[in-house]
Amino acid sequence: MTIGLVFLSVLMAAVVWWLMRQTLNVRPWQAGGPVPEVRATAARPPAKAALWVFLGVASSLFALFASAYAMRLALADWNPLPRPRLLMLNTALLVGASLAMEWTVHAARRADLAAVRRGLWVGGLLTLGFVAGQLVVWKQLSGAGYLVASSAAAAFFYLLTAVHGLHVLGGLVAWVRATLRAWRGSDTARLRLGVELCATYWHYLLAVWVALYALLVSDELGLAICSSTPL
Repeated sequence: MTIGLVFLSVLMAAVVWWLMRQTLNVRPWQAGGPVPEVRATAARPPAKAALWVFLGVASSLFALFASAYAMRLALADWNPLPRPRLLMLNTALLVGASLAMEWTVHAARRADLAAVRRGLWVGGLLTLGFVAGQLVVWKQLSGAGYLVASSAAAAFFYLLTAVHGLHVLGGLVAWVRATLRAWRGSDTARLRLGVELCATYWHYLLAVWVALYALLVSDELGLAICSSTPL
């Protein structure tokens, strides 16, 4: 269990470091000119600041769930679930969605509207595939008799994947708005901001899922919601 907690702490520290790194783009101590010459574009848009605040709150929520899981894991009646094979495919889909969103950001910076539309569609479809895959995993587990009330491991599996899934669905709302802007051909600045916000959020969803995936399948590290037995 100690090794597992250390591993989880390293993962969460990496996520927090990445978030903090994104907020340190402006370095006033490196400015070479007087204050009046500072460009207004250096200020972070309110939407981005709001997103960072939300991601900080979401990170705290996931950390609390992970801490509760670690404490419950120490009890003797812990019985891991079989490991759904589909989890690996779902992870690959989310990785692909994150990469597609990053590619879309570069397309938006080039003002390539056609490429932005393609990137958004690919990222959205892969994300929808991830959500569908998670629902299939739930159906497989429930069909095998592993319900929420079956065991503590089952309860934590459904809880963690449900909370992450709700965050993914929230991201899809922002994706719909960005896609509509791209389809209508709205102004470049607003479209670029929307795409950048989506990409940041998708990278965060992937980072959190990697941490959750470790909780789900890394029984070798003492993080055993799922055993090595495949489902």
